[in-house]
Amino acid sequence: MATDEDIQKAAQIIRFGGLVVFPTETVYGLGANALDAAAVHKIYALKGRPATSPLIVHVAGIAKARELAADWPEEADQLAREYWPGPLTLVVPKKPVIPDEVTAGLPTVGLRVPRHPIALALLCAAQVPIAAPSANRFTQLSPTTAQHVREAFGEETPFLLDGGPCEVGLESTVIAVTKEGLEVLRPGMAFVEEATKAVEPFEPAHRSPGQHRKHYSPRTRVLLVNHGHVPQQGRGAYLWIEHEATAARTVRMPAQPEAYAAQLYRRLHELDREGLDWIAVEFPPDAQGWAAIRDRLTRAAY
Repeated sequence: MATDEDIQKAAQIIRFGGLVVFPTETVYGLGANALDAAAVHKIYALKGRPATSPLIVHVAGIAKARELAADWPEEADQLAREYWPGPLTLVVPKKPVIPDEVTAGLPTVGLRVPRHPIALALLCAAQVPIAAPSANRFTQLSPTTAQHVREAFGEETPFLLDGGPCEVGLESTVIAVTKEGLEVLRPGMAFVEEATKAVEPFEPAHRSPGQHRKHYSPRTRVLLVNHGHVPQQGRGAYLWIEHEATAARTVRMPAQPEAYAAQLYRRLHELDREGLDWIAVEFPPDAQGWAAIRDRLTRAAY
């Protein structure tokens, strides 16, 4: 586990334009100084991430978020006070101090105060906002342990702060605060009742991370099934909630969405190491609390 000395070293790396991997309550992030365009470019290069996909900027508190926002509506303030620190990202108009490299050239920026104590300690020590997507190769499974990060990057792994398994296990909810109301750009485990799902027209840049059709994917083919109808050919694994079936590997998943989310990526990482022909997943219920899980599985299986 990361020590205070490790956190101070990571903060220095961030201030001097380097990359650091750090834990949040959602997934592990690949971080750089959000005010340093050259440092941010290193994130895109290491991940193989397209420049059309914006990054989330992590800050130490509401006051720090307001310093980066060109406009901070009352709705943003209410949500921040209710959900921060926590797995909610707010998209608001940005100040010019945030480089276009962070926001894919868009006039808005996604801001979040993470809940993990190591993430908060790093932000306080670095004294700069930290831009950080998930610490993985682009479109691959997000990491929820330090080992997942090492498996993704190998010898290219930047300085890494180990904070143990991530508590939430799925990426943050992303809400755009607009004059027309609150729009869900990416569902997560933080549910905002008054927000509506955004309709995404074709645009050169995505308004939020996680909007590519194929994302969050293991190397092994993922299939979404109902009522235990798993493939009969090849050697595969089956993740299920209600309907059991025969497969080389079967894993019964929790029936509660929070517990399911906390396990999902870890289970997929484990199965992805086994050289299987497929991973079948029983599609979760179409009910409140499951939207983020259904979203991630749909993109993984694309």
